[in-house]
Amino acid sequence: MTFKTLGLSDKVLSAVDASGYTEPTAIQAGAIPHVLERRDVLGIAQTGTGKTASFTLPMLTLLEKGRARARMPRTLILEPTRELAAQVQENFEKYGTNHKLNVALLIGGVSFGDQDKKLDRGTDVLIATPGRLLDHFERGKLLLQGVEILVIDEADRMLDMGFIPDIERICKLIPFTRQTLFFSATMPPEIQRLTETFLQNPARVEVARTSSTSENISHYLRAAEGKDYEKRAVLRELLEGAEDLNNAIVFCNRKRDISTLFRSLERHGYSVGSLHGDMDQRTRMTMLDNFKKGTIKLLIASDVAARGLDIPEVSHVFNYDVPSHAEDYVHRIGRTGRAGRTGVAYTLVSGSDQKYLQSIEKLIAQDIEWLGDPVDFEAAHQARKGRKRGKTQKPTNDNTAQPAQAEAQKPEVTDDVNSGERKKNARPKQRDTMNTHTKKRSEKKNNEPAFSGGVHIPAFLLREPRPKKAS
Repeated sequence: MTFKTLGLSDKVLSAVDASGYTEPTAIQAGAIPHVLERRDVLGIAQTGTGKTASFTLPMLTLLEKGRARARMPRTLILEPTRELAAQVQENFEKYGTNHKLNVALLIGGVSFGDQDKKLDRGTDVLIATPGRLLDHFERGKLLLQGVEILVIDEADRMLDMGFIPDIERICKLIPFTRQTLFFSATMPPEIQRLTETFLQNPARVEVARTSSTSENISHYLRAAEGKDYEKRAVLRELLEGAEDLNNAIVFCNRKRDISTLFRSLERHGYSVGSLHGDMDQRTRMTMLDNFKKGTIKLLIASDVAARGLDIPEVSHVFNYDVPSHAEDYVHRIGRTGRAGRTGVAYTLVSGSDQKYLQSIEKLIAQDIEWLGDPVDFEAAHQARKGRKRGKTQKPTNDNTAQPAQAEAQKPEVTDDVNSGERKKNARPKQRDTMNTHTKKRSEKKNNEPAFSGGVHIPAFLLREPRPKKAS
């Protein structure tokens, strides 16, 4: 099968030929004809299979007829992250060289004024993140009544980032007669509910088992117990021993670990950069561009780089931390082995990662091979249990720890005194002691001067009291 058999226009076919592509991928071959028929599409495919082109190419063909109006985009594409949105824009620029279409990008980190100017000129294709799109709508700078095609990309990532309420609100602002294209690599129950709500009799295109990994990727586990510096040493060992390492992405769960690992690898002479959500947009795009160009070889990143980023020549992926969500593992290792290439993924595992590892292996329906000795999870659990018991154990009291000694310290009681008399005699002693302390505090308080030294005392307070008049 070739692109010419899919029904694309001559302008689009010319741009595809210039890009060097001759045969469509499975998701492209399955989705493009349905999109051209104006049907709703539910596309499910593992990452790296060309989902972006499966909606970009037919949209360009459909947009050849008609024109955009000010502040009323003709099509809307929703992406979970700024990087994915910018990547989709690059695809439209790449395949739309023969078209005169206005493409606008609405993402955070860019001034509202520049984006407003693009909207005022009229937009054929609007690519946006949900938050920034709603900001423009609430400011009255955007009207959504003219949207003909809605694309929701990386829907499972939208769910993870908490965008589903925004997606539901946006869908209600768009005409009911729109065409909806829905793409996701995984299909959790929440996403399934969303598709049933907003898609009308969709054509389901599923080219791989949900949440499966590419057969081109070899993935391994490596035990990494001990302190943080020992874990970093294991990572450096894997980096040194990796065969044919061209470049690699190292994924961390926490942003502070990204900074620590970045400084450590930089001190050891590696060409390294970092990428996470707290960086400003210009820095993020510059870092990503340097990695694509090969200026830096290692990119230490959070899951902001795990979804949809198209960097075809990534040879290795290292999971410095086991992802807490099993679906993230599929997306992380999917950054390598793209476009028919082979890739390798390593995951560092500690004793506390057992439940996460079990979830991953259950999701992908396969056991991942260990490099070296596997982690003894049972021993690690017992060690953590012992440490926890030691931390929570309270210091012992002499009276409870040494009952014999405490018993010896009790006052001697003669045989002719019963327990009731002992209690009766004990109370007055305790009361007398309390009364003594009370008297001492009262006497001390009465003997103290009313004003401390060095404080000015009004003259009328120093006068002698007047004698009382005789009655």
